[in-house]
Amino acid sequence: MANFPSLLHPLIAAPMAGGPSTPRLVAAVGRAGAMGFLAAGYKEPAQVDDEIRQVRQLTDTPFGVNLFASDETHVDRAALAAYAASLHSDAARLNVPLGQPKADDDQLAEKVDLLCAERVPVVSFTFGLPTGAIVERLQASGASVLVTVTTPGEAVTAEAIGADALVAQGIEAGGHRGGFTDHDGVGEYGLLTLLRLVRNASRLPVVAAGGLTDGASVAAVLSAGAVAAQLGTAFLRCPEAGTNPLHRAEIGGVQETTLTRAFTGRRARAIVNGFVRRHATAAPPPAYPHIHHLTAPLRRAALAAGDADSINLWAGQAHSLIRELPAADLVHRIAEEARSALADARSRLSDG
Repeated sequence: MANFPSLLHPLIAAPMAGGPSTPRLVAAVGRAGAMGFLAAGYKEPAQVDDEIRQVRQLTDTPFGVNLFASDETHVDRAALAAYAASLHSDAARLNVPLGQPKADDDQLAEKVDLLCAERVPVVSFTFGLPTGAIVERLQASGASVLVTVTTPGEAVTAEAIGADALVAQGIEAGGHRGGFTDHDGVGEYGLLTLLRLVRNASRLPVVAAGGLTDGASVAAVLSAGAVAAQLGTAFLRCPEAGTNPLHRAEIGGVQETTLTRAFTGRRARAIVNGFVRRHATAAPPPAYPHIHHLTAPLRRAALAAGDADSINLWAGQAHSLIRELPAADLVHRIAEEARSALADARSRLSDG
């Protein structure tokens, strides 16, 4: 993979915006022979700069930074207003006003300037397609550029603008869908199917993401052609992760997950809780980041009040399999499990 760091273990700790992806987690994963990602989403450029510096103080191993590349699309204002009205009871119960729905680009240009100046080794994009000019600038600074895709067509488009590699995100993944558009039924492939389709559509190396929590699942995607496996939910209970206490307590059980726009206006996989159930029939429209800003005060108040029934509990479909281990121990455990799973598979295929 052009400019991509050589890793002892082909494992990546996914960027998880909103707190979990701390410099400590990124550094611990890197020192263990894998690679971690900082999540620049929702942060000021100065905070991202500080986190980059913290990682470099903790380790000299390669790391990545993830950026949002979303474009404002048409928003159904009537549907947005109707959804806002459905949130008034939550606002009254939590005693906070609703936020102001608005569009923004998460200061993408300023963050690209920062990553070029800091010569970050790997940069990934989610929620959309960066321009070819942005890709060229990052590559000129020495970065390998990855683009998140959820369909074979997106893979072809990402290759055409010069991306170095792809992150194929299956429908099993926790958190937001990372594709270029947010339409129901689009980009909802299971990971193995998506991986094989993307490998057929594009010549670029592919990182597999979505529902990967243990070595056997990592072995499966490596066998199917991935150059590395990206895991997010698996790291949420590591002590180095900045997962909030309510989220940390809820994941790892038997709760079902679902795709919902209730919290941010973009499809995202979360544990089904009271907020998801209350607003399932309210039909929140595709309106990111408008609904993200609208519900932000509710989520902050619920977190402060210890109300896990009213916050976003992002989790992949296989969250019941996650383990509470230090990040380095988890990397080594998953790598050993993957080696064992691959050896078992070879033995079942040998000689007939």
